Amino acid sequence: MTVAMRGLYILNAGRVKSQFRKIGVQKIQWRTGACLEMVLWHPTGGSFVRPNRVNFGVDFLTAVKNRYGLEKPKEEDGNEMIVIGNKTVETVGFDSIKKLQSQLNKLQEVSVWGSAVCCAGDRGKIAQTCPNIKRIDLSKNLLSEWDEVTLIADQLKYLGVLNLSENKLKFPCDSPSPSYTFSALKILVLNRTGITWTEVLWCAQGWPVLEELYLASNNITISERPTDILQTLKLLDLSNNHSVDGNQLFLIAYLPRLEQLVLSDNRISTLHFPDVEIGCKTSMFSSLQYLVINGNQISQWSSINELDKLKSLQSLSCTHNPLTEGNKDLQTIRQLIIAKIGQLKILNKCEILPEERRGAELDYRKTFGSEWKKAGGHQDPDKNKPNNEFIIAHPRYQLFCLKYGAPEDGELKPQQPFMLKNQLLTLTIKCPNQPNQKVLVKQLPESMTIQKVKGFLSRLLKVPGSELKLSYESPKMEGKEIELENDQQPLQFYSVESGDCVLVRW
Repeated sequence: MTVAMRGLYILNAGRVKSQFRKIGVQKIQWRTGACLEMVLWHPTGGSFVRPNRVNFGVDFLTAVKNRYGLEKPKEEDGNEMIVIGNKTVETVGFDSIKKLQSQLNKLQEVSVWGSAVCCAGDRGKIAQTCPNIKRIDLSKNLLSEWDEVTLIADQLKYLGVLNLSENKLKFPCDSPSPSYTFSALKILVLNRTGITWTEVLWCAQGWPVLEELYLASNNITISERPTDILQTLKLLDLSNNHSVDGNQLFLIAYLPRLEQLVLSDNRISTLHFPDVEIGCKTSMFSSLQYLVINGNQISQWSSINELDKLKSLQSLSCTHNPLTEGNKDLQTIRQLIIAKIGQLKILNKCEILPEERRGAELDYRKTFGSEWKKAGGHQDPDKNKPNNEFIIAHPRYQLFCLKYGAPEDGELKPQQPFMLKNQLLTLTIKCPNQPNQKVLVKQLPESMTIQKVKGFLSRLLKVPGSELKLSYESPKMEGKEIELENDQQPLQFYSVESGDCVLVRW
């Protein structure tokens, strides 16, 4: 599509070309009679603006000086009036801060967010003026060429953190970046820059020590395995790249130092690691400790089973997936995930305490006990051989049988309809340290929290509730005493059943 602009005065042809490329101009041709001809990438897009209303941007150093007050008039004193909302406020003591900031050669952190930076400026000026910069926020500017970014970074030998989000950058792919340009860069943010995976791998040749890479909202498709690049990467953020699916993850599965992987808001429906069988640990993602899969399309428990194959996984965020949404009990979902992933220590940013894991695994053992028995499970270890279908669906169940004992027939009775009498537990209450205290038998709701149990016992025994320490014994686990530590959890959380004995100490 070719269009012409007439009656508009163009002052800087080079800068105009650079800026028009950012909005989709592929080719610019100059003609006589004040006519500018453009060929657009997008067949239906385009805007015409008079030059006096266009911000063609500033170089990096000018933006830094404007941001940090280097050009502040000498006659201005330490106090000034600024407007916040509808109120005018007098600032006091800002002169010393600005004086410090204006010493650009001492600056180590710089933010020129939204400052219309479009280029590096004169060669050598950045190194001469502010050579000690270590962190730069260049997000939401007018940078259109990766080469301009390179010209800035080339003058900052200590640069370790760089944020380039929301700059629509063009990345050349003809030759590798010099390794010394980004020799100290450890954190790079390229969210919403339009970068492709091919361009990532090309540029990565110039990031020899990079540890964190943020690539959110770029419509990336992982098309190639990194070879001899990104080997130092510890964190990779691929959020909101809807073309990423579970199969593409195989291509990044062997990054040796990758500890954190963020895959939020993609369209991932399944996770699987086919290199090993159920119950084994995969060689993929060998260092991965922290995984975020919020906002995907995971709907099957088989994907959660697969995560147990990750040998280093400790923290998982898994919200806003079909598996966890709808009219589902979130606490039950949490307990199932904990039971299915044995090494997990944090789920959805909440720590998994030992008693919670124990309760989750006992509940899982009880909930699927009938299914286990129908599949060939048996209390006799020599006869306990559930079929392969059950093992695939519940890969850790046999481990629970070894850890807590196989479920007894009494535990496998169908659940009674919800009636208060069916929810009451008949418990024996003993005070081991008080030999004169009679043994009591009481009925308590299984939904009663430990805190309320303490309150009940406090009134019954005439002892302050804050001094009580509770535990219980079960005839099914002779010789084991289980502490009731969490005051906010109900009795059923600890799998307390009728016939158990609650031990009260103070």
